[in-house]
Amino acid sequence: MIRFGIAGTGRISEWVLTGAVLDPRFKAVAVCSRQEHTAFAFIHKHPEWFDPGTRAFDSIGRMAACPDVDAIYIGTPNSTHFDYAMAAIRAGKHVLCEKPMACCEAEVLALTKAAKAKGVLLMEAMVSTLQPAMLAARDALGRIGPLRHISCSFCQYSSKYDNLRRGILASAVDPAMGGGALEDIGIYTIYPLVALFGEPDRIGSAQLMVLDTPNGPVDMHGTAQLHFPGGDALGLTAQLSWSKICDSFEPTEFCGEGGNILLDSIHVATRASIIPHGTPSSGRGSRPGQKPLYEAPSRDAYYYEWQEFINCVEAGLTQGRINSLEVSLITRRVMDRIKSL
Repeated sequence: MIRFGIAGTGRISEWVLTGAVLDPRFKAVAVCSRQEHTAFAFIHKHPEWFDPGTRAFDSIGRMAACPDVDAIYIGTPNSTHFDYAMAAIRAGKHVLCEKPMACCEAEVLALTKAAKAKGVLLMEAMVSTLQPAMLAARDALGRIGPLRHISCSFCQYSSKYDNLRRGILASAVDPAMGGGALEDIGIYTIYPLVALFGEPDRIGSAQLMVLDTPNGPVDMHGTAQLHFPGGDALGLTAQLSWSKICDSFEPTEFCGEGGNILLDSIHVATRASIIPHGTPSSGRGSRPGQKPLYEAPSRDAYYYEWQEFINCVEAGLTQGRINSLEVSLITRRVMDRIKSL
């Protein structure tokens, strides 16, 4: 049993804890919010997740100092992630930190060094890479190689955009809070590819569509082209797009010289399939059919990141086996470069 403190009482914490409680090794013993009564309200709102002895705190420092807490999940606004994670690490707690782990490369480096020095586990809560469908696609990539092209899109029209046009600035689109489309959902198109293929050797192009807010400009839509080194001069190119101002329903596609692999989503994939190449016939031959690699899972999507995190705690690791600190660092570096172009 791993005893968790939960930092943050917003919607993301509710989503994530729905999956956490499916692992019998998970136990929530504390909740932290900026005001203690908010933490109490969150506990009482979900009696199925918390027992009567669950404690409420009004600061991350106080919760991190609690001897009954083994690990801390951080689901607060992006701009707080570094300070909250560092406070937990310094108190000797394992940390599962919501994406993005921090708002710049230097902060990720500092957290990495601190976690390794303390001997505690630090892992970014990236749900995409741990889905069974994503892992099935990863394991099948050798069947379609060499890979040449990836198309990956996560575009989701957001009510925060409507509110922004009314003058209401939510944290997810507040640049002062580390908000914006790249930080919120664009990261989902970058992180899994870094986990699969490592660091891109160049960013071919990147564009961000920005809007002005009282706290400065914020990106609401973006595209990027990443080039990954391959086994020959051609390499691998990935075309990415993300948006909070329009929807997209395109699957993620891995295109290889020997066939294609499709995922229904890059965010939370529930289906993966493979399409072998047919016989070339100038477009007149019959198209090969899709063969399933994985169908929809029976568990909540967030269960898998908790399962992996707890497995890593029990194994005495200081980083995730898939969501590693190197992947977090490279992803942050790529995002910083996209912002600077």
